[in-house]
Amino acid sequence: MNKGKLIVFSAPSGAGKTTLVKHALSIFSDLAFSISCTTRDRRDGEVDGKDYYFITADDFKSRIKKDDFVEWEEVYTNNFYGTLKSEIDRITDSGKSVIFDIDVEGGLNIKKIYQNQCLTVFVHPPSLETLKDRLISRNTESEEKLKQRLEKSEQEMLAASKFDVILWNDDLDNAKNETVSIIRNFISTQHTSI
Repeated sequence: MNKGKLIVFSAPSGAGKTTLVKHALSIFSDLAFSISCTTRDRRDGEVDGKDYYFITADDFKSRIKKDDFVEWEEVYTNNFYGTLKSEIDRITDSGKSVIFDIDVEGGLNIKKIYQNQCLTVFVHPPSLETLKDRLISRNTESEEKLKQRLEKSEQEMLAASKFDVILWNDDLDNAKNETVSIIRNFISTQHTSI
């Protein structure tokens, strides 16, 4: 059985990567979502084991020591995010391709490991001002967290050129169509084993 490929969607917070990943999952039956681990608090409507694996900081640090992660990062103070090796294996061993919705540094780290078996897509917001408006409208962040996210977003946008594809999300319908096209082209190319 062929193992699946890896498709990474990364972006500054609020750029729309989650919306595009959910759209892709509704279109492709041979695509499965990589559930990340995080130590951050659950947002309204989020489900453990579906949106994220919500774990404690101590558990996360213990898993780092055991080398359980393919990538991890302390994105904000005491807010860890990471991708378990077992999560990628679970999906690729079934023959499906994996789609990731992760931060910029994590996406680039996965690309370093999986190389040609991995496609990285940077979802670019129309502007930092639009990004700020989207984050404010979420109403999920304290003033301090919002400031941290915006500062980080500026740095992350500088990394866009390191990705295989830059997908501008200035029109959601166009971005959804482009997402489907990008994934279809990548999945249809010759499969090789991971």
